[in-house]
Amino acid sequence: MKTSDFDYYLPEELIAQTPIKDRDKSRLLVMDRKTGELEHKNFYDIIDYLNPGDVLVLNNTKVMPARLIGHKVDTDAVIEVLMLKDLGEDTWECLSKPAKRVKVGSIIKFSDELSAECVYEGEEGIRQYKFIYNGILLEILDRLGEMPLPPYIHEKLKDKDRYQTVYAKEVGSAAAPTAGLHFTKELLSKIKEKGILIEEITLHVGLGTFRPVEVEDVTNHKMHSEFYTMSKETAEVLNKAKKDGRRIISVGTTTTRTLETIMNLYNEFKECSGWTDIFIYPGYKFKAIDALITNFHLPKSTLVMLVSAFSTKENILNAYNEAVKEKYRFFSFGDAMFIK
Repeated sequence: MKTSDFDYYLPEELIAQTPIKDRDKSRLLVMDRKTGELEHKNFYDIIDYLNPGDVLVLNNTKVMPARLIGHKVDTDAVIEVLMLKDLGEDTWECLSKPAKRVKVGSIIKFSDELSAECVYEGEEGIRQYKFIYNGILLEILDRLGEMPLPPYIHEKLKDKDRYQTVYAKEVGSAAAPTAGLHFTKELLSKIKEKGILIEEITLHVGLGTFRPVEVEDVTNHKMHSEFYTMSKETAEVLNKAKKDGRRIISVGTTTTRTLETIMNLYNEFKECSGWTDIFIYPGYKFKAIDALITNFHLPKSTLVMLVSAFSTKENILNAYNEAVKEKYRFFSFGDAMFIK
């Protein structure tokens, strides 16, 4: 299986640079995963495809304003640091740019209240930093940090909250679980009123989101691990739904990877937390989910491979080509798909 098998043509003007005014008025491409049949809708129509008793599972992670611009103390070189993973005791795994200027012992100053010392050099721009500050780190980041928007977004984000879901609460992500950006509180209330159960898990989105697949043989790609957690209450609701034959509908690939990881480990849902580096591509047999709400993903990415595994590569690439033809908006601030 080659990475190039998951390529498709995307005109640059279809990459959404800004969020639309109303979250739930984005477009929705509905696809039958067995037949590949397509319908063109708006996101608020999602409620028509959800049945009483279905369980909708959301990822409640919250994005940190984790992109920091500082100066190297000895040379005054400008260094960008993206905080990815909390290693404990104020030490973080970070992506650094330009990394070659940062060695063990380098000190980066971001402001009078925050600086960081490099304590470990990794590969592919990864560095570990010990952060030095007075006060509460998250409060300092709220003042100093920027939202870590993906590299294909060139416009400045006017409202930080638009790169958060309306249900975000557990701080720790370096990127938003973007399928959830289309929901409003009102839409979620209507979904509940219809008798659909809503449950939450947490997966803190990390480095894998920013990493393209650079190997030609898909099976040689290395996924980076991300932290997840599931509560006892959510596990019980999901296990009962499985037993009753009711659908589990995953909001986003991050939720999907969490649910599938847990089912692979335990053959049921259970209260747990841990690190996952699950890589889902065609040939994978899904054990947890019955339907998927997701955005349109980058060509040749692990996420295109995941949705291809949930349907078929041919169905997904056909749907993507149709979305290009109909001028859907792509990627983080773009439109959505419901794969049923």
